[in-house]
Amino acid sequence: MKTKKTRSFYITLALILCAVYIIFAIKPLGFEYQLTPGWKIDVTNPTISEPEENERLLHFKLGQSIGYFTEDGKVTNFISYPYKSSISKEYYTFYSANSSAASFYLPSGKKAGTINISGFPMIQDNRLYVFLPGGSSFVQCSEDGAKAWEYSGTVPITAFDSSEYGCIAGFADGSVCEFAPDGTIIQRFSPGGSEFPVILGAAISSDASLVAVVCGQNKQRFVLAKNDGVNAKIIFHEFLDSSDPYQKLVRFYNNDGTVIYNSGNLLGFVETKTGKSAHLEIKGQALNVQESGDCIFILAKDGGTYTVYMVEKLATLIGTFSFEAKTAFIQTDGNKLYVGKDSTISQLVLSKK
Repeated sequence: MKTKKTRSFYITLALILCAVYIIFAIKPLGFEYQLTPGWKIDVTNPTISEPEENERLLHFKLGQSIGYFTEDGKVTNFISYPYKSSISKEYYTFYSANSSAASFYLPSGKKAGTINISGFPMIQDNRLYVFLPGGSSFVQCSEDGAKAWEYSGTVPITAFDSSEYGCIAGFADGSVCEFAPDGTIIQRFSPGGSEFPVILGAAISSDASLVAVVCGQNKQRFVLAKNDGVNAKIIFHEFLDSSDPYQKLVRFYNNDGTVIYNSGNLLGFVETKTGKSAHLEIKGQALNVQESGDCIFILAKDGGTYTVYMVEKLATLIGTFSFEAKTAFIQTDGNKLYVGKDSTISQLVLSKK
């Protein structure tokens, strides 16, 4: 009798557990991100199309070619160059090793101006800079290419970044200098903490209130500092395991709410308001970071292999994909990811289902 009751108890318990399992099993799953192929174009010798009026253009740089394309895959400008180039959504230029002047152009191909300064032009958005021979001085130019102001130094510049409200330069002696849009030095400081205090990567926030650097060797260090008048107030720092001498990617994103940096095979993420940090292992060196909604895409290179990492929130890895190439780029526009590989550009559409 007792055996029958025991058996009935276990049968009843099993039925209850099965019912609970079924209830939870049919509960809708959380949304997942998906990348759906859009189009793919070959830019080896593309057909050039006229863009629609006010149509938004995206820029690319692959090997010895630069240009612009549209959301639906039309190439609107294509330039092959022999030596060096710089391109942004606003302008592009190309130059030789011993150029004493460099013209720069609008995406349409129309000439916007000429920089009559010997050196190496660099374009960031609508900002024009020229790094002078010797590597320790630079010039910011006005919209017509004329010299607006110049910084003359004696120590090699090893890192640089700019925003609408200023720019930042890091130097081989471990010092960091922040400049206002008119060239006035806002602050200068040395993060220190390492035996060899070189600045390997630097970034400035969009409003110029924050700067971040990866610096030094033995030990290498990440530093996040706030503009506090004439002095920099360090609000976060950490020592890193890597001590390699390569240039480092450092970028603010999420409306300056997060900063990402690369050191060795590691990505670091820091929330600028809370100081919360996290890390993510990658293969190779990070080259670029692009935002798309709540996600970011990171392009890294390890030898001849490129890997795209898709990350959500603070270092939550959603997915990756890799490919072999000699040259590559990524760019985002809304929910679309564009991946350049040697002579092709592909569009991938990001969705959450």
